[in-house]
Amino acid sequence: MLIKRAQAHLLKEHQVTDETLYRSRRQFIKQGLSGASGLALASYLPALAQASIDSLDSRLAQAKNTFNRGPLAIEEDLNSWDEITSYNNYYELGTGKEDPKRNAAALQTSPWTVTVEGECAKPGQFNLEDILRPHPLEERIYRLRCVEAWSMVIPWVGFSLADLLRRFEPTGRAKYVAFETLYDKKNPLPGQRRRVLDWPYREGLRMDEAMHPLSFMAVGLYGKTLPNQNGAPLRLVVPWKYGFKSIKSIVKIRFTEKQPPTSWNMSGPSEYGFYSNVNPRVSHPRWSQSRERRIGELFKRETLMFNGYEEQVASLYQGMNLRKHY
Repeated sequence: MLIKRAQAHLLKEHQVTDETLYRSRRQFIKQGLSGASGLALASYLPALAQASIDSLDSRLAQAKNTFNRGPLAIEEDLNSWDEITSYNNYYELGTGKEDPKRNAAALQTSPWTVTVEGECAKPGQFNLEDILRPHPLEERIYRLRCVEAWSMVIPWVGFSLADLLRRFEPTGRAKYVAFETLYDKKNPLPGQRRRVLDWPYREGLRMDEAMHPLSFMAVGLYGKTLPNQNGAPLRLVVPWKYGFKSIKSIVKIRFTEKQPPTSWNMSGPSEYGFYSNVNPRVSHPRWSQSRERRIGELFKRETLMFNGYEEQVASLYQGMNLRKHY
């Protein structure tokens, strides 16, 4: 098996397995390496990259029972499948934490197309298979920190956002990349029948943020196809920002010269900034961000600057007042 050593921006990567096998294996290695620190080994799935993308399930199934034999260095326990899929913010499917799972069947993910437009040389409309086909899948263990001061640790499956964006050859005028979620005015999703937000949901990143190695497009978790309530079939994961920046069920990508409007910033500009980096020193106007509740734990823990990714991403914001640019 070809094993590659992970770069310093990754908590851990290993080949995909299901929750039961992964947790039992992880516990065994953790006992033997309780003092280990640093990075886990990256493992890419080149065989999957060559496979047909007619079924994402079949791609994931091929890797389900194989995993990296390298050491596991992460000290944080993963949240369970049930926790990750049952406690969600996905306002298109409802504002309650249980609503997304309850209303998940309303989101139809096949067929699925993604429109790419704006300041790029290769715009167009692409079906999901076209989007996924060139990319080897990998698993990344990332912390997720919600602006509501709760958090999880999630084993996403997907591929580099930068690798995807390069395919469309953004021009020198592309300073930002904007994303939109599914919205059908004639047949809105259950949560879109209320004007909780100005639909469709919109998010955006600066190009250097989007091209950062940590930025990730997820299509699965725990080695399984991404559930609807978690943003199927294609969602963004930007682990150093609050969770609402990681837009779900993406149908449009647009390269822009100007900073794009984003949904929560438009809804409450004094509470939700464009950058929305995890920053324990800057409180939300209605609550502190210095501590967080890890789902499944009894006591709160200290929130880490940039959600624990300060070493990797702080250079993106040199010279910026992080209190001003919330």
